[in-house]
Amino acid sequence: MTDSGFTFTINSIPFDEDYRPADNTRATTNFANLARGERRRENLRNTLRMINNRFNSLAPWDNAAGDRYAVELRIVSAGLLIDAARVAEAFPLIEILHTTIVDRITGARIPGIAGNNFSSYIRDYDFSVLLPDHLAHHADGGVPVDFGNLHGNLFKHFVRSAAYRDRFAKPPVICLSVSSSQHYDRSTNEHPVLGVEYTAERSSSTDAYFGKMGMKVRYFMPRHAVAPLAFYHLGDLIGDHTDLELAGTVSTMETFQKIYRPEIYNANSVAAARYRPSLTDQDFSLTRIVYDREERSRLAVQQGRFAEEQLIKPHGARLHQWSENFAR
Repeated sequence: MTDSGFTFTINSIPFDEDYRPADNTRATTNFANLARGERRRENLRNTLRMINNRFNSLAPWDNAAGDRYAVELRIVSAGLLIDAARVAEAFPLIEILHTTIVDRITGARIPGIAGNNFSSYIRDYDFSVLLPDHLAHHADGGVPVDFGNLHGNLFKHFVRSAAYRDRFAKPPVICLSVSSSQHYDRSTNEHPVLGVEYTAERSSSTDAYFGKMGMKVRYFMPRHAVAPLAFYHLGDLIGDHTDLELAGTVSTMETFQKIYRPEIYNANSVAAARYRPSLTDQDFSLTRIVYDREERSRLAVQQGRFAEEQLIKPHGARLHQWSENFAR
């Protein structure tokens, strides 16, 4: 985007038991929510332990004691610079996670997948400001004609940028919860790490939004899991990534989902062949990790307003013109 006066910055910090959210980190970011309050260190330590245990269960070969591997995480922040502004003035566009798998026997450090978690101020703006305003003025519902276009084109251009390619060898994979608004059917296809594949009866609004980002979706339920996960990806999800890379994403994001969506991912029964997730199901177990779901929903509106004031109002016309040209 250098020809338009837009460039990207990338910074990263470790996500470990000493992690404290940076001042410009989205407060609704899953990992930021865990790192506040009196139990912040205990929350982080228990989360990381869950990730490591889950990874080793997915990689049992030559791993009799189940402790061969550890997963290290870094929070990657992408900023949008406008007209060569100072780096400190970059708008905090996207936050993702990058995994590294550490082999405790050989000492090898194996780069994992970038993406995993996905946080975006513009997505907060789209869903918490733009869409509610549209629905308030259109009785027939639906979404704005160009809903998600700007966000999607900025994401695609970021992934194609030198800033991303210089840092990461492979495209991102985003792993989310399945939708409680639709059914999923178990197939006969099974992967050694991702597990049994499910198919959705129809595309969801999330699928459409991520489709604007150029991403396709597949659903898999790993062994010992109780519900499928949604894997949004570019290219070939399985062919582009090794088993260890995929195990890093599964162990990380399944752990977060057990904390954030225990009704689905820490349920006491396994998803049926014909499965519909439910956030009202009471047959589930809680982790020992404190998470404030209500706070996260409330802050999404605040951060959507932040994006509106700091990016959309001063630069929206120019960004939308760029987005229209990008899509041609």
